[in-house]
Amino acid sequence: MAIPAAAVEQITDWEVPEQQIGLWTDALQRFRRNRLAIAGAALIALLVVIAFGSPLLVHIGILPDPLKQNVDFIESGPGQNGFLLGSDELGRDTFSRLLFGSRVSLAVGILVQAIILPIGLTIGLAAGYFGGRIDNLLMRFTDIWYAFPDLLFVLVVVSVFGPSLITIFGAIALVNWVGLARLVRGQVLSIKEKEFIEAARSSGSAPVKLILKHLLPNSLGPIIVTLTFGIPNAIFLEAVLSFLGVGIQPPTPTWGQMVFDGYEAIYANPTSVVFPALAIGFTLLAFTFVGDGLRDALDPRMRR
Repeated sequence: MAIPAAAVEQITDWEVPEQQIGLWTDALQRFRRNRLAIAGAALIALLVVIAFGSPLLVHIGILPDPLKQNVDFIESGPGQNGFLLGSDELGRDTFSRLLFGSRVSLAVGILVQAIILPIGLTIGLAAGYFGGRIDNLLMRFTDIWYAFPDLLFVLVVVSVFGPSLITIFGAIALVNWVGLARLVRGQVLSIKEKEFIEAARSSGSAPVKLILKHLLPNSLGPIIVTLTFGIPNAIFLEAVLSFLGVGIQPPTPTWGQMVFDGYEAIYANPTSVVFPALAIGFTLLAFTFVGDGLRDALDPRMRR
């Protein structure tokens, strides 16, 4: 006895989403049991609060202006001359610049993933679902982009168009969407042959509906993990660009620029390099711990 199309449509509309809700709830519980992941999430939340709150603290006078120069107190050590973490080669407050530098790092890490997401999703979903010539064309295009060395490509783009925020965001995104596109394509290829997809297709569902309502929701786990791991990669790449002198230009405080500025006087005042380097390191660790926690939580082999 054949199943009516309306019944098949009802099955694909309701049973799969309810199953997904249960899987996401179970994944959340496993994530909460990962102490390192929770610690990383707490540090990221603190960085977000600092990034949004530091301008307000400067405005009300609690935090020194990160751009104000005090030529009488150059390269002060931590706790000297009223500087909590010391001052740099121009007498600017290191602590205040560290807090303001978190704004650039978080913006680069998150906004780059926001650019990567639609590019990687579109190419990966189209290649995986339609297959054939479309898949071959899109994957060859992806292979061409994959052949470019990441840092060299970013350096060329920034050198040509200038080291602005938009240029750096776009350059980093253009060399990092390839991995997401390949991941999404692989997920779609493995999911589109499952029974509930065949049932939805036999009921006459349009390709766009199949992709957005069934294939994409069932691929979200690996996508979220990939984007989470991509954030520290983007932050580190921006820090490298700033250290090389082609990143965000002064006087905007960034952690990579602070390391570059303090490197020349590292023996006289090592803290001017140590503190921004520690900020970069702890931020990368926080996102890595969260990524590891999400990967373990969303791993199908760990489901109950």
